[in-house]
Amino acid sequence: MAKKTSDYTTVNPLQQVPSIEVNGQTLTQSVAIIEFLEETYPSPALLPKDVFKRAKVREICEVIGSGIQPLQTNSGVLKKIGDEKKTEWAQFWIEKGFVALEKMLQKTAGKYSVGDEITMADLFLVPQVDNAKRFSVPMETFPTIARINEECSKLDAFKAASPFVQSDCPEDLRAK
Repeated sequence: MAKKTSDYTTVNPLQQVPSIEVNGQTLTQSVAIIEFLEETYPSPALLPKDVFKRAKVREICEVIGSGIQPLQTNSGVLKKIGDEKKTEWAQFWIEKGFVALEKMLQKTAGKYSVGDEITMADLFLVPQVDNAKRFSVPMETFPTIARINEECSKLDAFKAASPFVQSDCPEDLRAK
């Protein structure tokens, strides 16, 4: 269901994605959905058993989900800014956030964002890198982020989840 339809307003009054319906009940917002899935389907785990590593995963998710993403991919924000300034706006906020995120990931990363197992942090990171590429952010400036994204992008689950291969992806953004 397209997010701008009146029917979708009944699913999510903000008309934003993501949303998920499970057994007739709807959840919206990334953290709520991912934590629901983690608690409902605990294997493979998306949160480490170690409490400090769990906190670091959540910290990374919060930086991306609250500190970077809403400022540059929210269609309402971009519409208000206008087409002529949206790329500059998005680049500024992504780069500002990525400077901090790069420093954080240099301390937590193994093969992935926090250690050598996929976590919630990676689920937040990969789409944000997609947005960075969409807005021509120079990823070579952020080698840790780029390396983690590359590792995640090799996995079938990330390939299948890419917004650029979904049936409702706008034609100009589709994977070539």
